[in-house]
Amino acid sequence: MMWRRMAAVAATAALAAAAALAGGMAASAAPAPASQLVPGQVESAAIGGPIDYTVYLPAGFDAEAATRYPSVYLLHGRGDSQTAWQQVAGDLDELIADGSIPPMIVVMPDAPWSDRGNYYVDSLYTGTAPGTSPGAAVETAFTTDLIDHIDQSYPTIDDRAARVIGGYSMGGAGALRYATAHQDLFSSALVLSPAVYVPTTPVDSSTREFGAYGVGDSLYDESRYQQLSYPAGFAAFDPAQPVHLFIAVGDDEYVNPNPEDAVHDLDYEAATLYNQAKRVPGITAELPSTTAVTTGACGSGASVRACRTSRRISRPNPSNPSPACRPAPPATTSRAVCWATPTAAPCRP
Repeated sequence: MMWRRMAAVAATAALAAAAALAGGMAASAAPAPASQLVPGQVESAAIGGPIDYTVYLPAGFDAEAATRYPSVYLLHGRGDSQTAWQQVAGDLDELIADGSIPPMIVVMPDAPWSDRGNYYVDSLYTGTAPGTSPGAAVETAFTTDLIDHIDQSYPTIDDRAARVIGGYSMGGAGALRYATAHQDLFSSALVLSPAVYVPTTPVDSSTREFGAYGVGDSLYDESRYQQLSYPAGFAAFDPAQPVHLFIAVGDDEYVNPNPEDAVHDLDYEAATLYNQAKRVPGITAELPSTTAVTTGACGSGASVRACRTSRRISRPNPSNPSPACRPAPPATTSRAVCWATPTAAPCRP
């Protein structure tokens, strides 16, 4: 669908914000005609089954060469699949070619468990309510089996300084969780339109529907949610392993219909997250504003191309309008603080 292409391409610009943290660690390689999108699968003991993924290999990639690459893991949103991220390959090519980001290996895993509403955590739900299935240990599977497999299968730099986690909506929540709960693995995170809520979730949130935060027969357990929430992660954060959070959110996100739940609109929650994160010793955070793109202002240097790409793909086609409801897309952002999002009203996260 058109909105998915627009959203996925737009999110590529955000990679420039995190790549600087790991970019200097990749050796240069002679350019090749094209990059590759390679499907893969790894058996996971944690979930008792396979993890499907697609890996982006940059132009010039040679498995036999001495070059090693930083890695980026991109998590899709609730109800979506890895295909949402696969569509950024051409834009990664451009960003690498013009020097906006270094050559990198990008991993786009699929997360089908809990009816694609697993929030990338270890679910303790074992019930069989209609339309549900028992939960899976997604967090354990991704942070052990998947990463170990990628580092063994591809010439990545096996170092937290060269590994980035990113995602949008539900994936943004997962990226935040992994960066702060697994500091040994990640040095930075792209937290795009994150579906995170404090002090608790709105009553109609998908966090309560699919068993991600369930225990036993209960699809949602408040104590389990609090245990896995970012305030708990911040309280346990070790400043000896610092993390940078690049937080971004659209200006046309889902609006909770209940006025009392306005504090749970994603733009509000993103601002709350930023204000809490920047006060945690060892965490640095940034939350760009949308002013630059609204006023037509772009930065200078390599980020200009990312900004122009953002504008180009974000303008809706009147003859082919976006659907009335869609999963929340990745935000568009770059170091130039350039931003745009499709205008169709998003589905609730």
